[in-house]
Amino acid sequence: MKTLALCLFIALPLVAQQHELGFQLGRMVANSRESVRLGSGTSFQFNYAYRLADVGKAALYGETHFLANPQRIVASGFPAATRDVATIFLTPGLKLKLFPKGRVSPYAMAGGGWAVFEQSTSQLNGQPNPAPRTVNKGAFVYGGGVDFQVVRRFALRAEIRDFYSGSPAYNIPALTGGQRNVVVSGGFVVAFH
Repeated sequence: MKTLALCLFIALPLVAQQHELGFQLGRMVANSRESVRLGSGTSFQFNYAYRLADVGKAALYGETHFLANPQRIVASGFPAATRDVATIFLTPGLKLKLFPKGRVSPYAMAGGGWAVFEQSTSQLNGQPNPAPRTVNKGAFVYGGGVDFQVVRRFALRAEIRDFYSGSPAYNIPALTGGQRNVVVSGGFVVAFH
């Protein structure tokens, strides 16, 4: 009997919480740093969020965001630079949503997690790339967006996120420090209990 009561105590708050699944297609904005330019690229994103607290006009969510970008072209005057880079971000965080039950719900979010960069197997000069195939870095993300409710459990989403992370292996020794990875995206959200 005590085991059943404990299971109900744990399960009821989970059932009562609102969950959101978001699917987005985006564009990673090109960026330049010193002697390298990282081109723009398409991003595929998945977001899972669950409501932690709701006070009517605002709700706090815990979320996990996944982004995959298959390729961004590198341009540099340094011929031994990596030719292109693929990226994955996995960043849990918190999201504060205003008017969560309204037709228009703006939100802001922040979090941190993991970035994986996969460098090309060749350099800009056509030679084999001596850099490690993958590089793992930490990532901090912040941003915001707005959900436009279409029907009861379905909304359209517009969003911008900035993933600040360590750099891929560009093969440029003077290039150190972090880089910004800004993504503008749109998609849809399905909410359920």
